[in-house]
Amino acid sequence: MRVITNMLAPKEYESKNESGNILNIDMYDAKSKDYFSPMESLLAALASCASVDLVEMIKKRRKNLMDLQVETTGKRREEHPRAYESIHMIFTATSDNLKEDEFMKLVELAAGKYCSVSGTLNVKATYEVVIKEI
Repeated sequence: MRVITNMLAPKEYESKNESGNILNIDMYDAKSKDYFSPMESLLAALASCASVDLVEMIKKRRKNLMDLQVETTGKRREEHPRAYESIHMIFTATSDNLKEDEFMKLVELAAGKYCSVSGTLNVKATYEVVIKEI
């Protein structure tokens, strides 16, 4: 796996993977921001990594999943390096036959055991689940 990152401007970067897909990143303040920051990208990578396995596990259990949303928040250290000291994820599923206890077990497996991004981070994430019934 390889990604090449090029500077476009002092606070703007473009990363390209081996397939030619592009991820734009900037380090501007919120008012001037067009793209994700590197730390926001990390939260998005964690949420999407966990979601892929989670959706597959839900489907294998023959549960209906109409929608899935993951809200991921990170608390960072004040001193450098400003790494995440905690991450909290809220998984919200829209389903007519998925039960909360089963959903939580699947989230813990997907996000805590199988997600490569989670396994790479040096921080333990906490989870909560919400089920929206149709």
